[in-house]
Amino acid sequence: MVGGDAAKEAVALAHRLPGLRVGLHLVLVDGTPTLAPERIPDLVDGRGRLRKDLTRTGVDIFLRPGVRAQLGAEIEAQFAAFRATGLKLDHVNAHHHFHLHPAVCSKVLDVGRRYGMAALRVPREPSGIVRSDHSAGRPGRSDSVTPWVALLDKRCRRRGLTVADQVFGLAWSGAMTEERITQLLQVLPDGLTEIYCHPATSGAFLGAAAGYRYADELAALTSAAARILASSRDIRVGGYADFART
Repeated sequence: MVGGDAAKEAVALAHRLPGLRVGLHLVLVDGTPTLAPERIPDLVDGRGRLRKDLTRTGVDIFLRPGVRAQLGAEIEAQFAAFRATGLKLDHVNAHHHFHLHPAVCSKVLDVGRRYGMAALRVPREPSGIVRSDHSAGRPGRSDSVTPWVALLDKRCRRRGLTVADQVFGLAWSGAMTEERITQLLQVLPDGLTEIYCHPATSGAFLGAAAGYRYADELAALTSAAARILASSRDIRVGGYADFART
């Protein structure tokens, strides 16, 4: 999130960790814009923050060319802000997976190409594995988005982008614990897999989601047991750039 409160600190940390693969998390709803609110009046609320009403925002983007133009400008600004950090762009995804919206996807693909985007998250999670875990405590992603996931995948592959064959972290968002990740590593499907978390030392920060187990997710990412298991199963780990399509 290039417009996040701790963006400068995060960039400084990333520069000290050259092996870290860093992506751009586009925030087009429910967050802080990069452009001044007066430049994107139809995308922000009365406080100058990006709107939280995803459905209505999506309808406006689809029906109103002026809103699409504002969207394109904000996407461009966020890509430009990432470039200004001097970090290598490993991948791109979007807050609330808003790039599933076909018009948003078009803007991301067009702008991203000019900024060297080579990988984009396609939020496709194997339902069988998710449903086999009865401790999830939250429903899986609605089947209503399945056609949009398939369309996004097709458009990305047609552009030559690297995409994962499956992604884990959707149904269990905020609860990607060490136990869950080690279980996943034992049943990992063939192909390229993205596993994502929301790690933090605690949940005591502005904007923290209720019920998210941030510290447990951090512990999962730094788990020696998970590293040993991945090594024993000959699972290659890395960022999207390490598995780029050729």
